[in-house]
Amino acid sequence: MKDRVMDTLQKFSKAMFIPVLILPIAGILIAVGNLFTNTRLQAVLPFLDNPVTIGFGTLLSGSLTAILTNLGIIFCVGLAVGLADKKKSEAGFISLLAFLVFINAMNKFMGLRGMLVEGSLSGTGQAMVLGVQVLDMGVFLGILLGILVALVHNRFCETEFNNAFQIYGGTRFVFIVLIPLMVILAVCMTYIWPFAQAGINALGAFIQGAGNFGIFVYGTLERLLIPTGLHHLVYTPFLYTSLGGTATVGGQLLEGARNIYYAEIADETVKVLSSSVIWDARGISKMFGLIGACLAMYHTARPENRNKIKAVLVTAAVTSFIAGVTEPIEFSFLFVAPILFVAHAVLAGSSFVVLNLLGCRAIGPNGFIDFLLYNVPLGFEKTRWPLYILTGAIYFALYYVVFRFLIVKMDLKTLGRESEGMEMKLHTKAEYKAKTAAEGGAKASSNEDVDAAVIVAALGGKDNILKVTNCYTRLRTELKDPDVVDEDVLKKQTGASAVVKKGKNVQVVYGLKVTAVRKAVDAELGIKETD
Repeated sequence: MKDRVMDTLQKFSKAMFIPVLILPIAGILIAVGNLFTNTRLQAVLPFLDNPVTIGFGTLLSGSLTAILTNLGIIFCVGLAVGLADKKKSEAGFISLLAFLVFINAMNKFMGLRGMLVEGSLSGTGQAMVLGVQVLDMGVFLGILLGILVALVHNRFCETEFNNAFQIYGGTRFVFIVLIPLMVILAVCMTYIWPFAQAGINALGAFIQGAGNFGIFVYGTLERLLIPTGLHHLVYTPFLYTSLGGTATVGGQLLEGARNIYYAEIADETVKVLSSSVIWDARGISKMFGLIGACLAMYHTARPENRNKIKAVLVTAAVTSFIAGVTEPIEFSFLFVAPILFVAHAVLAGSSFVVLNLLGCRAIGPNGFIDFLLYNVPLGFEKTRWPLYILTGAIYFALYYVVFRFLIVKMDLKTLGRESEGMEMKLHTKAEYKAKTAAEGGAKASSNEDVDAAVIVAALGGKDNILKVTNCYTRLRTELKDPDVVDEDVLKKQTGASAVVKKGKNVQVVYGLKVTAVRKAVDAELGIKETD
């Protein structure tokens, strides 16, 4: 039962990446658009104060804001595609149809019951979704419908009929099944959702009412769940639902820390950003703290090993600082010294509290580039971004001191401290070919940068691999027998920084090059880029 639950959570976690990873792109471009319409920046750079640049900024930010106001349908389609076992494109199309059926069924039923509010919907619990007035279920509606569509799709997408009924088979039958389900669900949710929303609001109020302790718990848990791959299930509800706070900006009621932030940075009447933005203050550990951890690992390594690990640590540190990708660093000590990971999580959680105490509302969720785009153009008054850098410098020192103390005091075997040294390099192509020739001539990958044949062999061979997907940094596989995985080969010969096993799910951490790895592995397995 435990393995089945974990497998289900892992599958849901992977599906969530489809909508979640798109949203930061929209956020960055909204921030870029706001640069061209920011009056403070125009005062410093007068050439920006002209109709062309102002119009461009208005179009860019205004067009992408629509993504943030329609998260329900985005999550619905994204989850349906991610959770579908086959015919994914058709699952996405059907989820769109199901969403339309649901909101219109709810609207008509609310009209029959006299529930539709006239005039302003602010604070009424109702909202306009694609021009249809319904109960304001926000992103939860998309998650609920996306899961339901995927379940029905996986069950009935290959159902076929004979004779005259053939036209109603396959994915068309999925839609036929979904129509009454959507109508019934819409009716039921008009009774259920007000109670569910009250519970969600109460939970959000409790967490926020816990003050700095609640912030600390949130920040700590967000890091502690990294090994399971489920950490984004912690922060996503806070960023995009009422758990992360509600605020009225420009006459529009918004919920979720990130949605509120985007609206507030675009509204020049807002002088100080909402405190709910603190839920997205993950950049301190990414941009500063883990750099201090890398320096501590370098200084505590054996002198003869420092040159070997320097390139690895520098690359990982730069990736974390610039792009906010921390897993290469975190997995370098997670399994060999778990106490360091606990210390990292606690320090990360405490950094949230420090920013809150300082009244700093700057964010840098995806590294230094994000930090510059989001905060600097807004000036000190809105975000107090210089305090963010000051806090980061303090945490750089804290991480360094804590990591160095624990490594030396407990004789932790971090990079470069192994008794027999550590081979910190990837095998060359010549070494790989010699190895595969000796083992019987395994087929080399057509991708010159990825030894897909070695990866497949280390995962137990083609027959052992049931499914291959990837997220932002991990190659995610489902295997018949995870016990045959050769972790040493994956780490030393293919550049993986870690291997995480959860039941039949095996995740191999490659960092930012994971997309290239996934394509090479697909080619090695003979998987074409189709549904």
